Amino acid sequence: MMDDLEDIPVRHDMQTVAFYNIENLFDVRDSKFTHDGDFLPHAIKRWTPKRYNNKLRKLGLAISSIGKQDTGKHPAIIGLAEVENARVLKDLLASKHLKDLHYDYVHFDSLDERGIDVAMLYDSTVFKPLHTETFSIRLTDEDGTPDYTRDILLVGGILDGEHVHFIVNHWSSRREGQKETEFKRLAASEKISEIIATLHQKDAHAKIMVLGDFNDTPQNESLKRLVNDHSLFNPFETLRSYTRGTVKHRRQWYVFDQILISTNFFESSKENFEFFKADIFDEDFLKQFNGPYKGAPFRTYAGKKYKGGYSDHFPVYTILKK
Repeated sequence: MMDDLEDIPVRHDMQTVAFYNIENLFDVRDSKFTHDGDFLPHAIKRWTPKRYNNKLRKLGLAISSIGKQDTGKHPAIIGLAEVENARVLKDLLASKHLKDLHYDYVHFDSLDERGIDVAMLYDSTVFKPLHTETFSIRLTDEDGTPDYTRDILLVGGILDGEHVHFIVNHWSSRREGQKETEFKRLAASEKISEIIATLHQKDAHAKIMVLGDFNDTPQNESLKRLVNDHSLFNPFETLRSYTRGTVKHRRQWYVFDQILISTNFFESSKENFEFFKADIFDEDFLKQFNGPYKGAPFRTYAGKKYKGGYSDHFPVYTILKK
């Protein structure tokens, strides 16, 4: 598949917008600001420079290939989750498959307790950011102490001549149980609602894309509310099946990674972008190729055991067409 991609003609009337949870992209240095103790050369996971560089190279290959089957080129925009800091983004963009592609990034440090943030990569030849901002989600534990999670990133700018707003998310996990943690994801959904309402106050026709690892499926209340309250469209509602998803847990597939879009991407126009398609980027090279987890995302670690793969999530993408 990888060799075939080189022969696809470049579509100048199309752009790919992607999202990828890249599974704990930590550098190999000890940070006093983050809980990165597991991801150090002499720590339990033995996170060495060689392993780090291998992951950067693999992620670069994956990112540069998303949507290429349709467009003949790399994505214009990629929202990312599980990024430790700006340094790992610089290293990623300097890696083998991305270094010649004119990518730049938007990133802010958040107070997340695991020390991981969201970020956005963009091809600076087709996107110019005009406004960047982060929003915190205020959560508290049962004893009333603050529970810090990833901030939401808003980036507005000009994509190929058109103003588009991107909202990048990584909502709270289900680790302590789906029901027990649902209030956290509903709080994040509420914050997105506020952001969209503010964008619409400034421009009733704002074009908006909400990207993220939501740790909820399209059928959960947190996402259904967003779709219903802001007349968004979620193309990933129809993509889950028993044999396909973006993440696999206990032999079951889930579509936690999604891209929601404002319905004005369906208005017909010669000058502006329209929705063309959306899909999970689950090519074979990103999959575990043997054993009991064959077909699942080929991850970097399974617990403390190093596997040497890409990520425990598949990327998702949407293609826009003029």
